[in-house]
Amino acid sequence: MKKSAWLLISLMLVLSMFLAACSGGQKTNEPAKETEKEETPAAEGTANDEPQVGGDLIIGSTGSPTMFNPLFSNDASSSDIETMLYDSLMGSDLEFNPVTDGGLAEKYEASEDGLTFTIKIVENAKFHDGEPLDADDVVFTYNIPLSPDYDGVRKSYFENIDKVEKIDQYTVKFTLKQVDAQFPVVSLGFGILPEHILGDVPIADMGEHEFNTKTPIGSGPFKFEEWKDGEYVKVVANEDYWDGRPNLDSVTYKIVPDANAILAQLQAGDIHYYAGIAQPDVPTVESFADAANLRLESGLALSYTFLGFNQRDPKFQDKSVRQAITHAIDRTAIVENVMAGLGEVAHVPESPLSWAYNPDVPKFEYDVEKAKKMLADAGWKPGADGILEKDGEKFSVEVKTNQGNKVREDIVVILQQQLKEVGIEIIPQIVEFSALIADIDPGVWNFEGIVLGWSLGIDPDPSGIFHTKEIEKGLNFTGYSNPELDKLMDEQLQELDKEKRKEMIGKIQQGLAEDQAYTFLYYPEEFRALPKNLEGYEFHAKDQMYHIKDWWLKTE
Repeated sequence: MKKSAWLLISLMLVLSMFLAACSGGQKTNEPAKETEKEETPAAEGTANDEPQVGGDLIIGSTGSPTMFNPLFSNDASSSDIETMLYDSLMGSDLEFNPVTDGGLAEKYEASEDGLTFTIKIVENAKFHDGEPLDADDVVFTYNIPLSPDYDGVRKSYFENIDKVEKIDQYTVKFTLKQVDAQFPVVSLGFGILPEHILGDVPIADMGEHEFNTKTPIGSGPFKFEEWKDGEYVKVVANEDYWDGRPNLDSVTYKIVPDANAILAQLQAGDIHYYAGIAQPDVPTVESFADAANLRLESGLALSYTFLGFNQRDPKFQDKSVRQAITHAIDRTAIVENVMAGLGEVAHVPESPLSWAYNPDVPKFEYDVEKAKKMLADAGWKPGADGILEKDGEKFSVEVKTNQGNKVREDIVVILQQQLKEVGIEIIPQIVEFSALIADIDPGVWNFEGIVLGWSLGIDPDPSGIFHTKEIEKGLNFTGYSNPELDKLMDEQLQELDKEKRKEMIGKIQQGLAEDQAYTFLYYPEEFRALPKNLEGYEFHAKDQMYHIKDWWLKTE
């Protein structure tokens, strides 16, 4: 199977929107005229408040990574590791604005017409093997997704790039074919790859190259040391990091597919940090947090969870059927009972945290009788066993979700119970995470229904998931298509006025809600357990590894 690149599905998929590789600069969404790095004043305090060097932080994850190449990976676990191994040109602040702080860009300028971006990169960055990182590596990296041989699913993030030019050893100029509002926020957030290692590798073969799994070399604050598949990934401090050595000696990313086992290891001290605490487990973690020297941090996640259907299947092509299914699901009960009330019912594919969130969209509230009527009007009639039938076909659906995510496992069981009330048979399928991702890979699409989540990108552009062009090789694995919304999705990317773009995206959200492109289930509140003595940590809704270089463990 080709290793395709995502966001970061929560899956989580979370797409990447990448993946976790989306980053981004400014209070408005308009391109910056010029941004330069600023000196960060030293924090005041006693000597004991100064960052201390040392320690191995063990991070728990129920998902296993697949590879470590930000242009080809397709899951959140891989993205977590890539955040530590690779530097991107731009970073993002806590409000999801694109900034140079934390990125390789020393200076960033955009032209008045929004068609050219000039990036001056730092002059002291080096790859982990000691080779310098310069403009050649940036040009090399960005020409990979521009190649017709590139088969990663992130191609759409780069399709507006006309050319990438080296101006001098540390200056790069991007020229766009047309205005692209998300370019500085998304496209400049991908990790830079080493030309001296990958320059001779055919792009068609790069997704399968051993560099991605055995010898990843980046310029980030941590260096790859070891990957024991299904067990852990270990990275160690990059002593020669251009922006200063990270405080931690190492980070061990421990894979524990069972969420109950992760909680047990948190309590025992075998895992120090875990960002995937299921909402029903929050009281349990709170009960042992003090004894285990842990604290909880929480906030609304930049993500949503959904029920999606393979719309290549004729029974899911009628939007009234999809609307009826949503009417048949008591999403409020799911939030209250499965999520312990720690979330909000979702209606659109954007977080309430986003400046582009539109609450005024068609809503399909819980109404079993209305759902039955809509299904009957669509030609579905109860069979002898009570299961709906049409043209000799039963309305029976296998719904898959990922093993180890207890909330999702519970949700598919609830869906089985609730949809039975309207005559739809749901057959839950709990699948190991990497196998589930393989099932939705472009060209595979081995699913009928699926419960997953998208970890959203910092920019609110919805086209990466819902545009028709993303069906064959992109992230639109359900096969949803609406040509009118395609046109609007294209147009909003060329609008630099933030308020006008917000209005356009709002109309897209209205259309996606009306079509029930997905059954949008909920926006979760996210809880993270971390050591009480972990300093330098800031809760970033998009990035659980945000500025991990600055984390440190305080000792008495």
